[in-house]
Amino acid sequence: MNCIIVDDEATARAIVEKLCNQFSELDLIDQFDNAIDAIKFLNQHQIDVIFLDIHMPGFSGIDFVQTLKNPPKIVLTTSDTDFAIAAYEYEAIVDYLVKPISADRFEKSIQKIKNTSIHIPVESNLNPRSDATNGDLYINIDRRLIKLKLHEILIIEAQGDYIVIKTTKTNYRVHTTLKKIKEKLPNKTFLQIHRSYIINFTKIIDIEDNSVLIEKSVIPISRSNRPELMRRLNLL
Repeated sequence: MNCIIVDDEATARAIVEKLCNQFSELDLIDQFDNAIDAIKFLNQHQIDVIFLDIHMPGFSGIDFVQTLKNPPKIVLTTSDTDFAIAAYEYEAIVDYLVKPISADRFEKSIQKIKNTSIHIPVESNLNPRSDATNGDLYINIDRRLIKLKLHEILIIEAQGDYIVIKTTKTNYRVHTTLKKIKEKLPNKTFLQIHRSYIINFTKIIDIEDNSVLIEKSVIPISRSNRPELMRRLNLL
């Protein structure tokens, strides 16, 4: 079974590496000190098992799991027992190892990996949002219908009972909710990254920590929306 280690602590990675080397059925392909590099690797390689730390700076192990569409089997490695119950809400997580990890406990984990199969759901188009709008959106302002080109929309911001639609040309203030306009936008282009913001995913210039840059606007990314953003990225 091909496996990787994702842990920000070098000593912890070395311990898991030593344990992996004791089992001929495990083939340790690579190891990473952060989740972002691991995601890039998984975009290019097929892996059977991930030994994953929970507490990592900037992007936790649980955040990492949420970014994976078709995750391999995952064994969490952590010194914190508080996440044990929550971890098993994810079908891909087959075991929870508490540091320091003993050889006997690691062996039991390998048996769990062998005995556990993961059901991979088939993707379906249950939410066919308006990709058939011919690239236009009509907004009602002062009893006038104004046509917007979807590709010109940069950011949509909630402001009380209104939303502000920021485009490449100008801004529009519309009396509606973020939820209602989200239902009119194509999924593959627009993404809600915060309770107050929807962005045109194709207009992202830069991503740093918990924010994205679109033109000159810095937009916050909420913790709950960050995994979906990471799934959308075409990481190199």
